[in-house]
Amino acid sequence: MNLRRLLTVRQLSHRSIAIAQTAGYYGGYFIIGIFVASLGPTLPGLAQNTGSSVGGISFLFLTRSFGYLLGSLLCGRLYDRLPIHTLMGSMLLVIAALLGVTPLIPTLWLLTLVQLILGLSVSTLDIGINASLMWVHRARSGAMMTAGHFFFGAGGLLTPVLVTHLAQLSGGVCWSYWAIALVVLPFALWVFILPNPTRAVERTDADLPLPVNRMLVFLVTLFLFLYVGVESSFGGWIFTYARTLQMGNDALIAYLNSTFYAAFTVGCLIATPLAMRLRPRYILLGDLLGCLTGLAVILMQPHSLVALWGGTLIAGLAIASIFPVTLGFAERRLAITGSVTGWFFSGAGAGGMILPWLIGQLFEVVGPLVAMYGMVCDLLIALVILFALMRFEPAGDKQHYASAFGLSDGE
Repeated sequence: MNLRRLLTVRQLSHRSIAIAQTAGYYGGYFIIGIFVASLGPTLPGLAQNTGSSVGGISFLFLTRSFGYLLGSLLCGRLYDRLPIHTLMGSMLLVIAALLGVTPLIPTLWLLTLVQLILGLSVSTLDIGINASLMWVHRARSGAMMTAGHFFFGAGGLLTPVLVTHLAQLSGGVCWSYWAIALVVLPFALWVFILPNPTRAVERTDADLPLPVNRMLVFLVTLFLFLYVGVESSFGGWIFTYARTLQMGNDALIAYLNSTFYAAFTVGCLIATPLAMRLRPRYILLGDLLGCLTGLAVILMQPHSLVALWGGTLIAGLAIASIFPVTLGFAERRLAITGSVTGWFFSGAGAGGMILPWLIGQLFEVVGPLVAMYGMVCDLLIALVILFALMRFEPAGDKQHYASAFGLSDGE
C-alpha cells in the first residue's frame, strides 16, 4: 500500500513538472508570435527613427529570416551540450534586451545588426521549445505542439492591436517595444526555475530512442522547407495579390492577412484534439489537400474577392497544424537531438526565404497569379515527399500510438 502511494505521488510529481514545463514552452510560443508580428506595424516608426524610407528599411524582414536560418544551422547542437532551460532563458533575456533598445537605435546599419541577432536568438529559442516538448511528451508531442501553435497565433493576432494602440497613445514606437520586452521577462524567469527535460539520448536502457536516419532527417527537412514556403508566401503576398488585381481598397484587403492568421489560430485549436486521436499521416494528408482546396477556390475565380476570402479561410485552417504534426511524426521515428531539430528549423527558415523571393522575382513579369500557381506546385511536391515519409512508418506504430493515449486498437 505504501509502495502504491509512493508511486502515485511520484506520478503526480512528474505530471506537475510536465505541466509547468509545458506552460513555460507555450509562453515561449506566445513570445515568438509577438516577435514575428511586431516588425510590420512598427516599420514606419523605425524608418523615421533611422531617417530611412519604408521601402528602404523593409529588407529587415530578410535580415530577420537570415538570422533565423543562421541560428538554426549553428545553435541547435547547443541543446545537446548545455543546460536546456538555461540556454532558453538566456535567449529570452537577449530577446527582451534587444527589443527594448530597438526603438532607440538611430542608424540603419546598427538596427540591421540587432535584427540579425534577434532572428538568431528567436530561432535558438524555437528549437529549444520544440525539442523540449518532444522530449517531455514523446508520442503526444504532435498534439502538444499543435496546441502550442495556438499560442503562437494568439501572440501574432494580439500584437498589431497592442502596438497600434500604444503608438497612438505615445506618438511613437518606443512604448510598443518596451511593453513587448516587459512581457518577455516573466517567461524568461519562469523557464530559468523549471527543471530540465530528459533528452532523448539520456533515456534509460528500457526506453532507448530510435537511431538517427539521415534520409528521414533530409525528407522531414525538405517537407518543412516546402510547407513554410507556402505559409510565408501566402501571408506575405496575399495583400499585394489582391491589391494588384484591384479587388478592393487597401483598408478592406488589409484584413486578408488578419483573416489568414485568425484562421491559422483557430485551425490549431481544432487540430489539437484531432492530433490526439488520428495518426499524423492522415492529418498531414488532410492538411495538404485542404491547402490545395483553398488555392483551387481562389484560382477558379481569380478576380473574385469572395473567392479570395473563402480560399484564405480554408488555407489558414488547413495549414495550421502541419508544422507541429510533422515534428510529432518525426519524433516517433528517430532520435530527436538538438542537432536534428536544428536541421528541421534550417529547412523551415530557408523555405520562408526562397519561395517568397521567387514569387517576388516573377510577380511583375508573369503576373499576380504566379503566387497562387507557385504555392500549388510547392504543395504538390510536398504531397510526394509526404508519401515518401509514410514509407518510414515503423511496424506496430498504430499500436504504439494507441497505447500512448490509452486507446484500444479499434479506436
